[in-house]
Amino acid sequence: MRTTVPTTDSSKRQSFDPDTQPWLGPCTLAPLDASRLTVDFIRTAFEHAGQIQWQVEPLYTHAFVQSFTERPQSIRSAVCVAIAERDSELYVIFTRRSDSLPHHPGQVSFPGGRVDVSDADAIAAALRETHEEVGIAPRFIEPLAEQPIFLTNTHFAMRPVISLLHPGYQLRPNPGEVAEIFTVPLVELMNPQRHQIFKIKHSQSNDGIYFSIRWQGRNIWGATAAVVRNLYHYLSAAEKQLLP
Repeated sequence: MRTTVPTTDSSKRQSFDPDTQPWLGPCTLAPLDASRLTVDFIRTAFEHAGQIQWQVEPLYTHAFVQSFTERPQSIRSAVCVAIAERDSELYVIFTRRSDSLPHHPGQVSFPGGRVDVSDADAIAAALRETHEEVGIAPRFIEPLAEQPIFLTNTHFAMRPVISLLHPGYQLRPNPGEVAEIFTVPLVELMNPQRHQIFKIKHSQSNDGIYFSIRWQGRNIWGATAAVVRNLYHYLSAAEKQLLP
């Protein structure tokens, strides 16, 4: 499945250019077996979440927490890591944010946003924001699990909600928030050889590095790539522990 839904957008440029930072090298971990990346495996992996022994990305140990209460000063947010199946292959939905947005304009992200006081929890927020941003109604989204919260350097606490999409959904990008919707095969995201590491020049952060995943001219980097990286670690552990 190759889904690209563009909308009109302004020409405002990002203040930080990830393409100009020093490259530190590729990752050398083993990719997941493509034949095992199925809907059944994904669902089983998260049904047994309490049994899976795994660790968050070692380079970002300090940037992950389990609960919003651990960083009450951060802005609570949630994103939907939506996995869809087409022709027996799994794909993940991404958006390119509108250049007119005040936070992270023009960057690639998952559908999502702030957790509102009216939201029951992070899952409710992720589903609401996905509907608002890309038009997928909640009835087509099957939330499977919440992954550890990622703390961004812009003071957001971002809860990833791993979900499966059921057939029948339609993509309708909100032009005020989304410049483009596109998909990437899950097998490509779960191949660490695509996870390039870069150093942030003159960074004031503790780590000063970020992951970048290139796909068809697009750059998935920063917090979004860190969430992908964590999903890799989890599914890799699940593959080893659940499958013969």
